[in-house]
Amino acid sequence: MHTVVAQYLEAWNTREPAARRAAVARLFTPAARYVDPLVAVAGHADLEAAIAGVQTQFPDWTFRLAGPVDAHHDQVRFTWGLGPADGDPVVIGFDVAVLDDGRIDRVYGFLDQVPAA
Repeated sequence: MHTVVAQYLEAWNTREPAARRAAVARLFTPAARYVDPLVAVAGHADLEAAIAGVQTQFPDWTFRLAGPVDAHHDQVRFTWGLGPADGDPVVIGFDVAVLDDGRIDRVYGFLDQVPAA
């Protein structure tokens, strides 16, 4: 499961569109769903657009694992941080991913720390 989480964060950090599309197609089931307090999407195209939107909003920030990975059966939970590559995370979140045959089928995301508007 650690590999899936690493690939998941890598997909969120992949800025080149063709490489990002390939990462999403490799990692997620075709009908994968992603939901957090700010977005709810389904399918590769919408998931990729959501990732691109975050990258546009935070162009110089990266996602990093920010705690242990906990997994059992076909589900995994982990905390991530988003911020400057050389600094502390500004946004901290917690995701639960459910896998289907080794690929991510659903992600339930929570935002624990967000900057003030």
